[in-house]
Amino acid sequence: MLVDEWIPGPRYARPGMTREEKGNTMPQTITRGIKALIDEANAEIETLTAKDAIEISKNGDVVIVDIRDPREIERDGRIPGAFACTRGMLEFWIDPQSPYAKPVFQEDKKFVFHCAGGLRSALAAKTAQDMGLKPVAHIAGGYAAWRDAGGPVEQWEPKKKG
Repeated sequence: MLVDEWIPGPRYARPGMTREEKGNTMPQTITRGIKALIDEANAEIETLTAKDAIEISKNGDVVIVDIRDPREIERDGRIPGAFACTRGMLEFWIDPQSPYAKPVFQEDKKFVFHCAGGLRSALAAKTAQDMGLKPVAHIAGGYAAWRDAGGPVEQWEPKKKG
């Protein structure tokens, strides 16, 4: 039987191929979904309200870490002075033994993570804490909550190539 809908499989899969042709005969069984991971992270890390995050951001001992994708930052704006670190590079930038390590993560400061809505930043803060970075926290509701609570924001444009 041919399958009309897209089914994840090898890169060479084409529309019209059977499941067997695509090598997709056994479905995956996810044992810990994203809700469980986020719940576990929130149970182990400090979560700040946007109002509290705005207040402590005025302290020179805090680094706001924006883990959103650059396209999100360009589209929605950013928190002035926030350090941009995409979620995909977080572990590499934190680890001082990594060739990609960023000096900001070696500073003796509190690291407050945020994403767009507070889910990815919970996972990022837990990962950072698990790696030994401390103290860490994340902003409940993310950038949207920060903006809605009256926190300062600014537009950002990527550097022009050339």
